[in-house]
Amino acid sequence: MRVAPTFNVALRALRRNKLRSVLTALGIIIGVGAVIAMVGIGNGAKAQVEAQIASLGQNVILIFSGSTTSSGIRTGWGGANWFTRIYGESADYFDIRQWPLADGAPFTSQDVRSANKVCVIGRTTATQIYGNENPIGQILRIKEVPFTVTGVLTPKGLSTQGVDQDDIVIMPYTSAMKRVIGGTNLRNINVQIADPQQLEAAQQQIVSLLRQRHNIRPGRDDDFTVRNQQEIAQAATATSRVMTLLLGAIAGVSLVVGGIGIMNIMLVSVTERTREIGVRMAVGAHGADILTQFLIEAVTLSSVGGLIGIVCGIGASKILSVYANWPTLISISSVAIAFLFSAAVGIFFGFYPARKAAALDPIEALRYE
Repeated sequence: MRVAPTFNVALRALRRNKLRSVLTALGIIIGVGAVIAMVGIGNGAKAQVEAQIASLGQNVILIFSGSTTSSGIRTGWGGANWFTRIYGESADYFDIRQWPLADGAPFTSQDVRSANKVCVIGRTTATQIYGNENPIGQILRIKEVPFTVTGVLTPKGLSTQGVDQDDIVIMPYTSAMKRVIGGTNLRNINVQIADPQQLEAAQQQIVSLLRQRHNIRPGRDDDFTVRNQQEIAQAATATSRVMTLLLGAIAGVSLVVGGIGIMNIMLVSVTERTREIGVRMAVGAHGADILTQFLIEAVTLSSVGGLIGIVCGIGASKILSVYANWPTLISISSVAIAFLFSAAVGIFFGFYPARKAAALDPIEALRYE
């Protein structure tokens, strides 16, 4: 079987019907482009969630009390009032969260020990209360208690729950207990582990220690929750993974529809070229040559359509990222899988028409009008 001449014959047949070839490949183009764009959107959302989880810091274990309450804190300077979130933290909080300051300085361990009236604020809080003025050194009244602003945090944007992370006031936890909240209970604790290999072991030790300190008997439920970053990330990205699979599956349907279009056109092509097939067989072409020719036509249509679809899918992802402000992430694996799948669609849906052409009787084919 001579592949090169057969390949040339297949390409000439496609060029003779350029418009039909383009319309046939259009289904594959749309399918591949949709798969890449949809998977890119899903991967982008997943990467955004993972990045926000990573912003908690490296090798961090989070400990939450069994029940928590929250309420708006009235803050203000001069005639400006603003409702925001207030956190009481230790001086290590900014290092653990890997949250640098854009201006000023954080409070110190001495501020924590002395319960000093100092605080660090987020960019949104600073803008809402102070406008274009420099907030460093200004007095911020929280429940009528004057706090001195020592620093402004670097902006972080929205969290995975859509909460503005920059709308925040952070003060020494001792100051929050004595001057604002009026209680001595810790609602959550962040623990950073030096060795990531010891994360699970440290988590188990924390659970055992807290059960002992809280006098929880064996078999009783914990009155606290301990989670590490990996568990939080898995829970947070579960929805994104499902969305990615769903979007990819929906887009994949259009690939199947495109494959059906290829089969339909190839069957029409076999019918139209029955006499041509009979002539080729009469002058020495074998059934394998005919089979290869039509398979090459089908795979060429799907492969070229796949390549164009890849370009369209990447372009659509970029447009959505720029104009719709949707996070997108194109992975090499999704591009490769989409292209290979498009080629497989051409082989699968092109085999039956190719086999039908190869099985034609030369004499009957020559008689066909």
